[in-house]
Amino acid sequence: MLKITAIPALEDNYIWLLQGERHAAIVDPGEAAPVLDFLDKNGLQPDAILCTHRHHDHVDGIEELREVYNVPVYGRSHPKNPHITHDLREGDRLRLDGLDIEFDIIETPGHLDGHIAFIAPGILFCGDVMFGAGCGRNFEGTLAQLHHSLQRLAALPDDTQVYCAHEYTAYNLPFAHACEPGNPDILRRIAETRRLLAENRPTVPFTIALEKATNPYLRCTKPELVGTLQAHGLADTSELAVFAALRDWRSRF
Repeated sequence: MLKITAIPALEDNYIWLLQGERHAAIVDPGEAAPVLDFLDKNGLQPDAILCTHRHHDHVDGIEELREVYNVPVYGRSHPKNPHITHDLREGDRLRLDGLDIEFDIIETPGHLDGHIAFIAPGILFCGDVMFGAGCGRNFEGTLAQLHHSLQRLAALPDDTQVYCAHEYTAYNLPFAHACEPGNPDILRRIAETRRLLAENRPTVPFTIALEKATNPYLRCTKPELVGTLQAHGLADTSELAVFAALRDWRSRF
């Protein structure tokens, strides 16, 4: 039976490890040491490394891992990410026989141009595009691309488990609450997040359904949220304009 484990890394990253009885796959290893330790303690043989994008906190552990385990690295080829051995594009499929899982690959630009997501039934590895109650910053491409990428992820089945790459939920929820102070789902999530963190447990994964109920970037047509932004001076209430206003306000919040 497939198990997915969060390996804390760096300041607030999660490296995700998919594990079967003996085989494993590693998602976005920003550093090698905690992964090597986990593999050794659990007697696991990695078959692959999956990479959503090229930021250092997602790739800096790849070279050291491959010195020990010479496994393929699947992701988007880029001059600033020389570790990729198998280039993935929109519509590709990646099957990992040792774990009996197959991923659909979609391109999710807006954070970085080459960002991709790995999707299997009930599972989403989304890197830095979607976070708990938030989304990534727009470093490359356009806000329209980021909005479209988030809409594609939001269209996945409600029970899809979202494995993002950072523990940002508690950081994002105050902004979500400021956007929709009357949203009871946000208040419940704030309480649940506090409980999980007090127990030293991750707030990730979470479901697509929970994001649609609490993530302001997926709620750009909701009257209370739009009204909040209008009170801050928003005139254009088209969905993309609301999204852009949210992203701008968040950077100053």
